[in-house]
Amino acid sequence: MVQPTRGTAEAGRERMMGRVVKRPAIIMAALMVFVSGCSIFIRPSNDRQWQSDVAILAYADIDGDLVTVHNIRNFDYRNETDYTPAYYDKTFDLSRLESVDLAAAYWMGPKIAHTFVSFGFGGGDYLAVSIETRKEVGEAYSTFKGFFGKYELYYVVADERDVIRLRTNYRKDPPEQVYLYRVRAAIENGRRLFLEYMRRINSLKEQPEFYNTLTTNCTTTIWKNTRINDDHLPFSWKLLFSGYVPQYLYEQERLDTSLPFDELQKRSLINERARAADTAADFSERIRGNTDTAESEPPH
Repeated sequence: MVQPTRGTAEAGRERMMGRVVKRPAIIMAALMVFVSGCSIFIRPSNDRQWQSDVAILAYADIDGDLVTVHNIRNFDYRNETDYTPAYYDKTFDLSRLESVDLAAAYWMGPKIAHTFVSFGFGGGDYLAVSIETRKEVGEAYSTFKGFFGKYELYYVVADERDVIRLRTNYRKDPPEQVYLYRVRAAIENGRRLFLEYMRRINSLKEQPEFYNTLTTNCTTTIWKNTRINDDHLPFSWKLLFSGYVPQYLYEQERLDTSLPFDELQKRSLINERARAADTAADFSERIRGNTDTAESEPPH
């Protein structure tokens, strides 16, 4: 009996997933209408008793190429739940934007990941933005409740020593594997995306919105923000199964394609480098250091 080749099997899986999530843009639109109907009697609010890690809203002052971001989170962690809150303000010069990176954090196998972006500026400055739920004191996250207006949408605007190190150094139950990929795109697209993020952050400060597990989550909201650029990627089922987002970007030649994807993925794992860098001032540079050798196997 002839066995299917790896390429044939992967192609078959792609076709199967394409049938499962047929016409994803139409499905997304229908779901948004459904969720809007379910949430008609509740309204999002910024006035609740928030958990301390999401208590402060970031906002930005935009003056041409100079963007001053207020309330950048940079907590001093002792463990995942024991920390000293700290924030700072910083002005970024859009003319010095050099890179946009995608982070993908896995904790439950290869299909689902928490994704977020980090913007790199000259001089080793990075600003990470992670789209999450804004939970009240005593609340825990529920995927099911996230469909029905249970949580407000929250942009964690943070120092990488906070939002990345939390996941690589302090999340233990379960532990997370964090991969960091450099996105290939025109730098002008990156500037437009950064400004779109700042506009969204400012908008949420004035008009809060609900998070939704499917339609307005960490990954689909990144995709919505990228639509500011004419050459944004089309919607794909891989945005719903967010663990496949790096693979999707690779297939669309938005990541480094000089290596096979499996090898790129291995080289992009940053946990060991993040643990070694810890609180170092050059944390961001060190986690992007020598990637000639892999740290471990891909998420499983």
